[in-house]
Amino acid sequence: MSVSTHVLDSVLGRPAVGMTVRLFAGEELVAEGVTDADGRCRLAEGATAPCAHRLVFATGPWFTGQGRDTFYPEVVLAFDVRRPEEHHHVPLLLAPFAYSTYRGS
Repeated sequence: MSVSTHVLDSVLGRPAVGMTVRLFAGEELVAEGVTDADGRCRLAEGATAPCAHRLVFATGPWFTGQGRDTFYPEVVLAFDVRRPEEHHHVPLLLAPFAYSTYRGS
């Protein structure tokens, strides 16, 4: 299984560079990374059992580092891995007081 994300600051229309992202399988932390210059972060490479996973984005510290306020100190996106052999891309479109997501490719 592989998991990646892409975080975009929808207010500024730019990638969210330098945001910490953690990946959990159930309650186990399986990977942690930081978004790159394009706002992307590749997390898991390898097999895992089908189960619920969570991406936890450290949005509070990231917005603070930008000198901006936010309502969300973190964003948690839960998703089911049913086919571990597939790639799972879970983007985050972020604003200080809203966010959205979808299953990417």
